[in-house]
Amino acid sequence: MDRDEIEVRRSRQRRRTVSAYREGGRTIVLIPAQFSADEERVWVDAMIRRLAAGDKRRRPSDEQLLARSTDLSRRYLGGLAKPVSIAWVTNQRSRWGSCTPADGTIRISARVKGMPSWVLDYVILHELTHLLQPGHGFEFWSLLESYPRTERARGYLEGVAATAGLQRPEVEPDDEVEPDDVTEPDVTEA
Repeated sequence: MDRDEIEVRRSRQRRRTVSAYREGGRTIVLIPAQFSADEERVWVDAMIRRLAAGDKRRRPSDEQLLARSTDLSRRYLGGLAKPVSIAWVTNQRSRWGSCTPADGTIRISARVKGMPSWVLDYVILHELTHLLQPGHGFEFWSLLESYPRTERARGYLEGVAATAGLQRPEVEPDDEVEPDDVTEPDVTEA
């Protein structure tokens, strides 16, 4: 990151604490007003490293996604879902992820980058589950409910979608009907 993209803000109210955050394309570092130029340099460098480490944790590489998916499959799906590949993609506008069971590939929308790790885990598990159950039927949701944050993650994603105007109709598990559950309507002639 260029030094030009870093803004240091000094505060008289700040005595000992230093904090940093990203705003637009800049990094803002908040330091006490009494810090020397050397202390400022040391703390800015430390805060840049700390932000970068957080970014790396929240934005894993494709290789890290594959390792994460292997661990999630083992923990929640008995190791049965084994993707051939899993990668970030930028061309998914209305989906969080997609899966092609025929060739074992999974794609995760880059829009998920930076979301809480438990949301990313849900999206990965959702797609892993499609390797075992292609549709969104009862068996699919039964497998996916082993992940304890399923409902919370779905709510989070629905909120993000609604805020971004991305809401699209989705079949809920309660809305699906197995053919054996359908009974013919009672028709009587008047």
